[in-house]
Amino acid sequence: MEELLKNKMIVLGVSGSIAAYKAADITSQLVKLGADVHVVMTESATRFIAPLTLQTLSRNPVGADLWEEGQGWQPGHIELADRADLLLVAPATANIIACFANGLAPDLLTSIYLATPAPVMIAPAMNGKMLNHPATRQNLKLLRERNHHIIEPDQGLLACGYEGKGKLSSVEKIIAPVVNHFQNLT
Repeated sequence: MEELLKNKMIVLGVSGSIAAYKAADITSQLVKLGADVHVVMTESATRFIAPLTLQTLSRNPVGADLWEEGQGWQPGHIELADRADLLLVAPATANIIACFANGLAPDLLTSIYLATPAPVMIAPAMNGKMLNHPATRQNLKLLRERNHHIIEPDQGLLACGYEGKGKLSSVEKIIAPVVNHFQNLT
């Protein structure tokens, strides 16, 4: 497989959605394309998928706790934020989207978001009613206005049993804009 993402450092944010298990495949695909993937999870995401899985696939430590950062003098979240070529958040819950839109930083992922100058891509995943709520729609609109790329969720059977829009986009639909982003830079 061609290393289309060679020498690119991607911070993959994983928030607490049932779709968090797909982060394993996303990580694996990014690594196969040559990316240096650093996974950062919210505490709730660790209830859906073990950090060890993502650490093994990424070949890098997984960050999940703002208070247990690296050993150097510079806070780990600032170092990751500075080094990132891209911040990809998949899945992105309504909560993490609201934190991003409103500048809240209660955890490691949101702190990295606020500190990074890197481009941001967000792949929402949630119940369709939550996705369609005026607050979520407004938050996504605001993030688009900040030039963040929103990877639209798919239609289908949702984990809650409802049918509709809100399902995390397929891994292919998440990886494609990442590759396109870096190809357009060259």
